[in-house]
Amino acid sequence: MVQAKAGDTVRINYTGTLNNGDVFDSSDGREPLAFVVGSGQIIPGLDAAIPGMAVGDKKTVDVPFAQAYGPLNADARQAIPRGEIPDNIPLDPGTQLQMQTPQGQVVQVTVVEATDEEVVLDANHPLAGKDLTFAIEIVGIDPT
Repeated sequence: MVQAKAGDTVRINYTGTLNNGDVFDSSDGREPLAFVVGSGQIIPGLDAAIPGMAVGDKKTVDVPFAQAYGPLNADARQAIPRGEIPDNIPLDPGTQLQMQTPQGQVVQVTVVEATDEEVVLDANHPLAGKDLTFAIEIVGIDPT
């Protein structure tokens, strides 16, 4: 039986949940997630759980935030004057927007708060600072 190792392309079905049981992502109803083991294409804590697994193997993997999307970075929150944002942009808390840095990099941000004077935007990944759990099943391995 072939076991997954670094460099192999694997396909997994998965469901990712938060500590409270809320599902944040799943392959249910989609094609399995395909990636190269050890390549950095997925979060480190999940990637490290794959070597040694074979097709049909299932497991639950607890991934601490440090091995997922990292800690919340307070510097990634920024208050900007309301007048610097065009009136046609929705600013309801929770709204996700894209901004561009002076270097041209596109950054996803979330509106945290909006008043008449300022808007607080958060560039942290939505799952930063959160421990994650994945129920996974290996459905394919293409050895290197």
